[in-house]
Amino acid sequence: MSVSAAIPFMQLEADAKVFGATETKPPKSSLPVPNPTRSFWIDTTGANPLAAEGSDGPFTEDADICIIGSGITGVSAAYHLSTAVERGDIPRADKPLRVVILEARDFCKLWRHRFWTLWPRTHLLLIFFFFFFFFFDTGRNGGHLTPLVFIDFCGYQAKYGSDQAVRCFKLENHTASEIVKIIRKEGWSETVDFVENGHTTIVFTAGELESMKADFEAAITAGIDLSDVRWLAKEETRVKYGADYPAIELGGHNLWPLKLVTRLYLLAKSKAPNLELKIHTRTPVTSISSSSSSLRRWAVHTSRGVLNCSYVIHATNAYASHLLPHLAGPAGIIPTRGQVIVQRASVPANELYKCSWDGNSGYEYWFPRPAPDDEKPLIILGGGREVSPDFEYYQADDSSVNRAVGESLRKFLPAVFPEKFAKDGEPEMEWTGIMAFTKLKDPFVGPVVDKSDPDREKFKGQYISAGYSGHGMPRAFSCAAVVASLVASDISGKPWELPDWFPLAFLTSPELASTAGGV
Repeated sequence: MSVSAAIPFMQLEADAKVFGATETKPPKSSLPVPNPTRSFWIDTTGANPLAAEGSDGPFTEDADICIIGSGITGVSAAYHLSTAVERGDIPRADKPLRVVILEARDFCKLWRHRFWTLWPRTHLLLIFFFFFFFFFDTGRNGGHLTPLVFIDFCGYQAKYGSDQAVRCFKLENHTASEIVKIIRKEGWSETVDFVENGHTTIVFTAGELESMKADFEAAITAGIDLSDVRWLAKEETRVKYGADYPAIELGGHNLWPLKLVTRLYLLAKSKAPNLELKIHTRTPVTSISSSSSSLRRWAVHTSRGVLNCSYVIHATNAYASHLLPHLAGPAGIIPTRGQVIVQRASVPANELYKCSWDGNSGYEYWFPRPAPDDEKPLIILGGGREVSPDFEYYQADDSSVNRAVGESLRKFLPAVFPEKFAKDGEPEMEWTGIMAFTKLKDPFVGPVVDKSDPDREKFKGQYISAGYSGHGMPRAFSCAAVVASLVASDISGKPWELPDWFPLAFLTSPELASTAGGV
C-alpha cells in the first residue's frame, strides 16, 4: 500500500480554503468539555502530581495578576514573572507580587495533546505529532522541542519580509536554547526525560522537495546557519530507516512536557521570595468584567467565586474566544481537533531509530523513545486531519475521535515503513486533543485588542499569548516571556523593549510594534 493511499498529499491549499470559508462569524469557543478522551500521557497513574492542586479549600479572591490556563504558556508566564521579580524588574518593597493561575481541568490539562506519561522509559518507543510538532493542549503535547530551522522560510519571507522571517526562526532557536539551559542548570535531564536524538523529515513528493530546497537556499542567503542540516537521497533513507523517500536530518530535542511544566511551576513558586504563586485547578473561568474594587481593574468570574486582579494573562490557546468573543472566526483563533494512536512496532527497538519524525507537509508526526533492544516498542502517531472534509477546524470537543482520521493513522506507518509495522495492527489506545489555529499560522502575543472596537482602553491590563497553530513547544515559552515583560513594564512604568529575536508580526498591537525599543 502506498502512503498516498493512507494519507492524501499536499493538502495545504485545500486546508487554507476550509479555514477561511466561513461566511458568518462562528460562535465563540466553548469551555473544555468535562469528559475528554483518555490520554496515554496524562491518564497514567502518577503522571500528574499537581493534577488537583488548589481545587478545594479557600478560593483566592484578590491578586495582582491572574493567568488563565496552566499549560506551557501559563506556567512559563508565571516563571518569567518570578524571574522579573527576582531581577528587580518588578519592584516589591512592601509586599509580594501575587500571581494566581486558574485552570478549567487538571493541572496542565486544559489543552490536551502533546505531553508524556510516566511509563518507564525502558518500555516505550514513543512517537508524537503536530502540525510540525503539533501543540495540542500541553497535557497531550508530544514534547518535541525542535525549531523549524529553515522549513517554510520562503513562506515567512513572503508574509513578513526577510528580516522578520529570520526573527521567526530566531524565536524558535531562543525557546529551545533557553529551555535546555534551564534543564541543565537545574539538573532536570532525567526528571523531564530530556533526549537529544535529532529529527528527520520525510519528503513524500517532488514538489515538496523542491519547496524545501528553496526554503533552505533562501534561509542561507538571509544569514541562518544551516551547517547541521543533512539531506538524504531516498536510497540513503531506505538503507538507514527502511523508508523509500528522500529525507532531511536536523538537530533537535524532546522531553516530557508535563514533567517540564510541573518542574517549571515549582521553580517559579520558589524562585523569588517576593512572589506569591498559587494555582486553582478544576476552576473554569466563565467571564471577565470590570472589578467593583477600587484597587483592581478586573473581576474574573469562576465556578468557585470571583477573583479581583489588576492584570489578566490569557493562556487558553484554542479556547481563547470563550472569554474574548472577538477572537472567534477565521480572523481570530480556531479550535482544531487533532488525533493520536498508540501502535506497536512489529520489529524490536534495535531496528528502529530514536530520532523524531514528521512528513507529508507537516500533518503526520511521530516520535521514538528508547526501549530494550529486543522488545517491540510502542509507537505514538498523530495527524490525519487532511482526510477530514473540514480538517477538524471548529472542533473543540475532545471527548470523541474521528473514525476516518483513525483509519488513516492505522495505515500510515505500515505504508511508510512496510517492514517494521504490521498492516493489520490495531492501536492500543486512541485519543484527541484541541489545537489553536490562526489564519497566518502564527500566534497572537501582546495586549488584548479588538480591532473592530476603537476603544483601546477596553481591555487595559489584559494580555494574550495563544494561537500557536500546532507549533507551540518551540514558541510558547518565549512568547510567554514577551507577555510577562509587557506586564512588568506596565507595573514598573519602565519603557518596554522588543527582544531582537521576536517578530513584530506576532504582536497584537501595531502601536506597540511601532513604539517598541530595540526594533
